[in-house]
Amino acid sequence: MFAFQKIVEKRIREAQESGEFDNLPGRGEPLHIEDDSHIPEDLRLAYKILKNADCIPPELQLRKEIRQMEDMLEGIPDEKEKYRQIKKINYKIMQLNMMRNTSPLLEETEIYYQKVLDKLAQK
Repeated sequence: MFAFQKIVEKRIREAQESGEFDNLPGRGEPLHIEDDSHIPEDLRLAYKILKNADCIPPELQLRKEIRQMEDMLEGIPDEKEKYRQIKKINYKIMQLNMMRNTSPLLEETEIYYQKVLDKLAQK
C-alpha cells in the first residue's frame, strides 16, 4: 500500500510541475465542503442522491417555504393579511418541528403577531 501511495504522489507532483492543474475550473477558490454532520448517518447517502437529482428532503423544503413566506411578509401592507400569513408560517414551523426528532431547544420558533407588529412599527 505504501508503494502505491508513493507512485500516486510522484505522478501528482509531475502533473503539477508540468502545469496540468493550472487551468482547472475553480482554481484559486476555496473548496466548498458540505457539512452533513446534522444528518443521521443512515440517511446521508440517500440525501446526497436526492440532492444530486435536484430533490430536497421534506424538512429542507419546509424550511425553504418558511423563509420565502417570511420574506413575503415584509411586503404585505394589510394587517389582516399579515396576520393570516403569520398563521400560515407558524403552521409550517409546527409541521417542521414535528418532523424532527431533536431537542425542543433546537426547534424553529414561531412568529408572534405582536412581535411582528412592533418590529414593523419601528421601520
